[in-house]
Amino acid sequence: MGQCPGCKEWNSFVEETVEKTPHMGVLGSADRRRNRSTACSLLSEVQITAENRLKTGMGELDRVLGGGIVQGSLTLVGGDPGIGKSTLLLQVCQNLSANARKVLYISGEESQAQIKMRADRIGSFSGPMLLLCETNLDLILEVIREQKPEVVVIDSIQTMYNENVAAAPGSVSQVRESTGILMQMAKGMGVSVLIVGHVTKEGTVAGPRVLEHMVDTVLYFEGDRHASYRILRGVKNRFGSTNEIGVFEMQEQGLAEVLNASEYMLSGRPENASGSVVTCTMEGTRPLLVEIQALVCHSNFGIPRRQTTGTDLNRVNLLMAVLEKRAGLQMAACDAYVNVTGGMKVQEPAIDLGIVLAIVSGFRNKALSPKMLAFGEVGLSGEVRAVSMAAQRVAEAERLGFETVIVPWVCVQDCRRNSSMEIIGVKTVQDVIDRFF
Repeated sequence: MGQCPGCKEWNSFVEETVEKTPHMGVLGSADRRRNRSTACSLLSEVQITAENRLKTGMGELDRVLGGGIVQGSLTLVGGDPGIGKSTLLLQVCQNLSANARKVLYISGEESQAQIKMRADRIGSFSGPMLLLCETNLDLILEVIREQKPEVVVIDSIQTMYNENVAAAPGSVSQVRESTGILMQMAKGMGVSVLIVGHVTKEGTVAGPRVLEHMVDTVLYFEGDRHASYRILRGVKNRFGSTNEIGVFEMQEQGLAEVLNASEYMLSGRPENASGSVVTCTMEGTRPLLVEIQALVCHSNFGIPRRQTTGTDLNRVNLLMAVLEKRAGLQMAACDAYVNVTGGMKVQEPAIDLGIVLAIVSGFRNKALSPKMLAFGEVGLSGEVRAVSMAAQRVAEAERLGFETVIVPWVCVQDCRRNSSMEIIGVKTVQDVIDRFF
């Protein structure tokens, strides 16, 4: 700077180097050298110990985490505004504190009175549950060292700031540095840390992408904020599988677990109605039965209208073109409306056969058996292709009382192995239409 903005004198500024004291983290340099071994070890000689996990009291959350919260782990929970991230973690704190676990809830967005109002709506709290409304990370670390909690909740990481970083809270530098300090604290003190992350308009956690690489577990809370259901999906998990989901329902008292998601999705299903077919999709390793409804009618416009809810519009247009070309169904002048009930968003190709059956049922105005289920991928030649985990889908359908399952021909032997249901194998969409219509 050439001129002083205060006294307007020129060349009065002198450049000096400011030496900042290095941040020692949770462990000092001597402690760090004492606790870190520099000797190499043979892989065959490394001993594996079972992780010490804390049960959260919510079976769906424990399922996604791989059995519970691992001691000394760092878990990131992301989701849209108002989806229920803070409510979920507050219910976890309620369950842990009721089991005499010392929990520290740190909020940088709400006051203690606001947190208390939400806690009263959820229910009564008992046990060692501590609240702290602070955004300065150095002060937060002092409180954690003093109180020594077992679980710490940070709501949210975008509000935390470190005085050694010359950037605004929520910036890339602050988020990365704050997460790094929390990770050192979690590993050094054996404290389990749950942090809330805001998301961008694309649906990813705001801040640097390295944030998801630093933490041990990344969970995304999904769902339409206007619908009652919520899905907790594991995107990354160093202590378990990433193929699990948890299903919750937002109620007045907070989030309630949906133990039987398929039955919940099929509740209120009409019987003997044309255009209604049940199919099965896989959410990770969990089969989920959903109902597909289709309404097909002649169009009064020059260009027919096609509309979908819960699935891909282009996929439905492609399947209708396959039906017209390979099965001879003249639907070019028809409006088509396809809906996946329950507010689910399904992109898996295995629901193709269910969509085809629903469209043909709506076009012919003929109802199918309510005890029938269909799944399979449909190709451009009209062939019905194999899908993954067909036996698990059939087992879920049998558990819910279905009697007939339409599957791809190549999956018949695998599906009949442990099932007493009627398994119908089909090779093309023409086989399905000839048999049922």
